[in-house]
Amino acid sequence: MDDRSFKTSFEKPVKSPSVKMLYFLADYLEEFWGPFRLLKSHVFLLACGTFTAALSAYLALPRFWNLLPRDRGKAICSDLDGMRSAGKPTGTGLIVSLAILPAVILFAPLKIYDAAAFGCLYIAMLFGYLDDKAKNPWGELKKGILDAVVSVAIAVLVFLGHAEEVGSSAPVMITWLPFFKGLWFLEWYVYIPAAAFILWFTMNATNCSDGVDGLAGTLTVIALVMLAFVLYVVVGYRPVAHYFLIPVYAEAARWAIVVMAVSGGFLGYLWYNAEPSKILMGDAGSRFLGILSATASLMTGNPLIILALAPIVLVNGGGGLGKLVLLRLAKKLGFDIGEGSLIRKVRFPLHDHCKKNLKWSNAQVLMRFVLLQFLVMPVLLLLILKVR
Repeated sequence: MDDRSFKTSFEKPVKSPSVKMLYFLADYLEEFWGPFRLLKSHVFLLACGTFTAALSAYLALPRFWNLLPRDRGKAICSDLDGMRSAGKPTGTGLIVSLAILPAVILFAPLKIYDAAAFGCLYIAMLFGYLDDKAKNPWGELKKGILDAVVSVAIAVLVFLGHAEEVGSSAPVMITWLPFFKGLWFLEWYVYIPAAAFILWFTMNATNCSDGVDGLAGTLTVIALVMLAFVLYVVVGYRPVAHYFLIPVYAEAARWAIVVMAVSGGFLGYLWYNAEPSKILMGDAGSRFLGILSATASLMTGNPLIILALAPIVLVNGGGGLGKLVLLRLAKKLGFDIGEGSLIRKVRFPLHDHCKKNLKWSNAQVLMRFVLLQFLVMPVLLLLILKVR
């Protein structure tokens, strides 16, 4: 944060053209029938986008899932558990994301750079689907590099679409962070690497959380619904934003439509994924959900808000990434972390630890993780919003 003064009443203007579709057509259709003016209401567009995406995914999945690759199963927690998914269609995130696309195009009036960033989500989804389809799963290095490329591309597009010139300086990204009352002005060489890391980590943490029927999908949909609320009611609504001393983002409501449309589409998927599941979303779905969560979090102006909105997903899946880095770093430094240590005993993803060590059933894992999400998420969100 620097010494440049900036009022919290600042409202970021919409500078670039938008992909408006029905929002744009409302001006013309209203002349023929007055109720068409509702197409300019973000609440109406949000509701229509959510239900359209949900219905599209619900109807499309049973018609196309037989064309998808089959899961091979994984013997993780016992000889049988993990192999029950063998033979089920996987990679259904491909169908769901494509079913969502018309709803987003029709109902979400995105700016050009935002539309391009949303398009990058489909590249991440495609990489995941190709991994689902491959006879030999892709290695960690290959997947990590491809994820990093997509993450950097989205970070660059977000910066180009939302950075502002403050005074005579070069464009900066204006952000607000937890526990700091003022605003931060981040240059591109700070914002892009930081945003790309958040995108990469959230995408992989969500992917690692996918292992119990309905778990990753349910937790992420809950996070997305709350994220839509923050976008529309908090940072997108001037009185609330002023109350919390944060800047107003005029286009935040548009991303709320996108987030709710995706939530609706994956609710259609969860209908079939409820235990015992008929289908699996695979890396195609988990990567799409994860990187969307992080991208939409960037649109709130506070990249770290994802920590409050998806805490269980980040701990469940991201804890394994942290454990891996810690063990490898300790090995290089010559430290021996024995098998009896706590870090060795705790399995990751955490849902595997709960199933194997605590003897929880899949239903117990799902219900208890959801309960923890509902308990922790609002508390963290209030701390981030209010303690500043």
